[in-house]
Amino acid sequence: MTAEELARLDEAISGCRKCPRLVAWREEVAATKRAAFRDQEYWGRPVPGFGAADARILILGLAPAAHGGNRTGRIFTGDRSGDVLFAALHRVGLANQPTSVWRDDGLRLDGVRIAASVRCAPPENKPTPLERDTCAPWLHREVTLLRPTLRVVLALGAFAWTAWWPTLSTVYGVKPPVPRPAFGHGALVLPQGGPPGPERGPALLGSYHVSQQNTFTGRLTPAMLDGVLSQAKHLAGLD
Repeated sequence: MTAEELARLDEAISGCRKCPRLVAWREEVAATKRAAFRDQEYWGRPVPGFGAADARILILGLAPAAHGGNRTGRIFTGDRSGDVLFAALHRVGLANQPTSVWRDDGLRLDGVRIAASVRCAPPENKPTPLERDTCAPWLHREVTLLRPTLRVVLALGAFAWTAWWPTLSTVYGVKPPVPRPAFGHGALVLPQGGPPGPERGPALLGSYHVSQQNTFTGRLTPAMLDGVLSQAKHLAGLD
C-alpha cells in the first residue's frame, strides 16, 4: 500500500504551484534550456522523491538542479552531483548501476529513497526561508509514509540538516535536541532512549553536499562519501 500512496504523493508534488518565484524560474529554464540539451523536453515541474517504498535510508538534499532534476524529472539525475552520488551508492551496494542519466533508465535503489528539502529548482540554487517552509509539508507527508521502515536520514549539506528538525517534530512528535547539534561531515545524532525506529525517529547523519564546489575542491572525496554511505548502511541494518 505504501508504494501506491507514495505514487499518489509523487503525482501531487509534481503538480504543485505554491511558490510563484520557483514556478516562474523552473518553467523559464525548461523553455530556454541549456544548449547541450536543446533537443530534450525538460520536466520543468517539482521533482518528487525516488527510490524504495520500504526505504531504511532517506538521503535528503537541498533542491533539484536547474538542468539536472528539473530537466530529467528525477532527483539528482542528469547532473554532476548525481554522477558522484549514484556512483558512490553503487560502490557501497545501495544501487544497481553507477550512473543515472534519465528517469526510467533502469536505476534501482536498494533500501534507499532520495528526496529534496525543496522540490523545485531555485534561482542560484538558493530557496528562500518562506519557500523552504511552504515546501516542508511534502517532506512531512513523505516521511510519514516511510516511517515504518525508516532508520537513517542522511542530510547532504547544512540546508537539509536544518530542514530535518521540523520534520522530526511534525512526523514523530519528538522535540529536537537543545541546542540543536551542529552540521558537519560525519556528524551523527541518535534518537534518545533507544535505537532508531518508528517511535523515536531515525538517526540523523550529516555529509557534505555532493556539489561540484565540494567535489572539485576535494572538500568531499569519494572515500569520504563512501565512508558516510557505508555508515548509513550499517546504522540502517542493510549490511
